[in-house]
Amino acid sequence: MSVTLPPALVPVSPTTRVIVCATDEIGEVAAGIVASVAPAGVLGVATGSSPLALYASLIRRRAEGLRTEGLRLFALDEYVGLAASDPCSYAAYVRSVIAGPLGIPADNVRVPSGSTAADGAAYERAIADAGGVDVQIVGIGRNGHIGFNEPGSDAETRTRVVELDESTRRANAEHFGGDLAQVPTHAMTQGVATILSARRIVLVAAGSAKAAALRAALTGPVTADIPASFLQRHPDVTVVADPDALREDR
Repeated sequence: MSVTLPPALVPVSPTTRVIVCATDEIGEVAAGIVASVAPAGVLGVATGSSPLALYASLIRRRAEGLRTEGLRLFALDEYVGLAASDPCSYAAYVRSVIAGPLGIPADNVRVPSGSTAADGAAYERAIADAGGVDVQIVGIGRNGHIGFNEPGSDAETRTRVVELDESTRRANAEHFGGDLAQVPTHAMTQGVATILSARRIVLVAAGSAKAAALRAALTGPVTADIPASFLQRHPDVTVVADPDALREDR
């Protein structure tokens, strides 16, 4: 449900809507927005733990009759050096968590791959050829990153290879058995400009660990130090978050 936010948490951008709900309601609320692109829209998908409940809700809706098999998926990012068959890759995540359960054929799924500028440019062309992204799902990193656009990424960046911040690698080590040495040091990510080219953006966040970054993104200056702050420039952003993620004291 929507609530009145404290003045310190009111978004700077008038085009950003914040929906505050219980942690276990985030997925259902966000899925209600994302489902608007079915049955045949273009959906930008994030990976990691933040959107899992959203995808689970879409899967339940499909069981209840929502048509999803015509959706086209574009993933935000992928580790450099991991094969698509690697269970730790985002290609594997997209197949097993999103595309497979939603009945989306492999030909409708794209995940960034490669390590060169040409690979990034090819991904940009694929998005353009699909007509652009209708709804882009994003999370937010504790350091304010979106996708793998780490602090220092400016608003003009496009799909490219980036070096991952150590804090990002540490946060993702849990997916590699807790072994930081196994976490890739580089990734290919959609750029800030690529993300902002989506017609609508849905950001999901839960937990106090995200509070400082989310507050900076919503209410602070627009700066490359907090790449998520560039969302303030987008004409249609919905943030779905729990009270802990919107705490003023974290």
